[in-house]
Amino acid sequence: MREYLLTLCVTAAVTYLLTGPVRKFAIVAGAMPEIRARDVHREPTPRLGGIAMFFGLCAGLLVADHLTNLSEVFKNSNEPRALLSGAAVIWLIGVLDDKFEIDALIKLGGQMIAAGVMVMQGLTILWLPIPKVGTVALTQWQGTLLTVALVVITINAVNFVDGLDGLAAGMVCIAAAAFFMYTYRIWYSYGIEAAAPATLFSAILMGMCLGFLPHNMHPARIFMGDSGSMLIGLVLAAGAISVTGQVDPDNLFGGSERSTVHSMVPVYIPLLMPLTIIAVPTADLVLAIVRRTWRGQSPFAADRGHLHHRLLEIGHSHSRAVLIMYFWSALIAFGALGYSVNSASSMWIVLGIVFLSAVGLVLLLLPRFTPRAPRWAEHLVPPRYRRRRAAVEPVVVLAEEDRSPRPPVVAGVSGVNGATAVGPRSRLLDGRKAESSR
Repeated sequence: MREYLLTLCVTAAVTYLLTGPVRKFAIVAGAMPEIRARDVHREPTPRLGGIAMFFGLCAGLLVADHLTNLSEVFKNSNEPRALLSGAAVIWLIGVLDDKFEIDALIKLGGQMIAAGVMVMQGLTILWLPIPKVGTVALTQWQGTLLTVALVVITINAVNFVDGLDGLAAGMVCIAAAAFFMYTYRIWYSYGIEAAAPATLFSAILMGMCLGFLPHNMHPARIFMGDSGSMLIGLVLAAGAISVTGQVDPDNLFGGSERSTVHSMVPVYIPLLMPLTIIAVPTADLVLAIVRRTWRGQSPFAADRGHLHHRLLEIGHSHSRAVLIMYFWSALIAFGALGYSVNSASSMWIVLGIVFLSAVGLVLLLLPRFTPRAPRWAEHLVPPRYRRRRAAVEPVVVLAEEDRSPRPPVVAGVSGVNGATAVGPRSRLLDGRKAESSR
């Protein structure tokens, strides 16, 4: 566990430290596209955050290769090298798209090429665990097609939810945390070495997201762009493919317990866990494809009908919409994880999920409710959670010579931190406004 935590921390540190210089490079390179109709932010923001995330991935793999226990993963499996090769391909395509806005079909072809590169190096699905049937071996073509499909779906699902500050990185981090707990339990509790690569991928993915989130939280100073969203989507898919296609679930149980596993679908988690971690992004992807096709549009045509856009439309703030999406992702991923760990308490787990779902629905129905902290704790919370006090602003009367026209304050000017800001209003302007309203 200590080596996994060290790898996670190194990945997060490298990603965090490189994001600042990458932001400056993106500004100089002109990777700041104009605001589109579907965008939520108010001013052009630099992209190319995926550059820092890719170098964080490389640093994590390099450190893991020199650690005592994790180095065995590189000796016994070619999956880390396959991941790095596929990540390099998808990262290059994302960088080009962030700078030049390449066509959607070209990106789709690049995603298939990246998946094919991983398949050629051994990162593929060899068999599937089917409830009440057992392990079903796949032919080479079946495994290849299924692997490519899973990679493409996961990449686009993550890319579709990357519409609010900190949304994609946070949701993927939550999914990676749940997946890490599951794969580490398989590797540590059952001694199955085939689960070690997926555990390593999950730890590195958490580090990439945690290192980038401080720069990407609202208001974001930099966006990850397609170079980042497609990259973390590919890493997430690689972990799911590794544990689904390489770990034989029949080795996890033995004796009479195996028949119990085959008869209980929720416990047969090697097939369900990879699906639950991308449940919310996949639902958004499916809804978007159906919505656009129904309107006679291309499935790749951008719009403002995603789940996070709808949360904003019904009245939720930017931060609140992101937290709600975090909540649903964590509920599904960790609910499936808890169901797989202790099936004897399955009824209590189900009741807990139902209760938390009810809490989530209440939060959705109260978009304009803002909690207020008690007065004794106001200094411990951000200003938006403090009780408002009525304040009388002083009125400044200008002298006759100071009533000359002043240049207006321009909204949307980028401040030092790159976030949208109106800028401080001077007392003179306040005085002019107060005098003109008399």
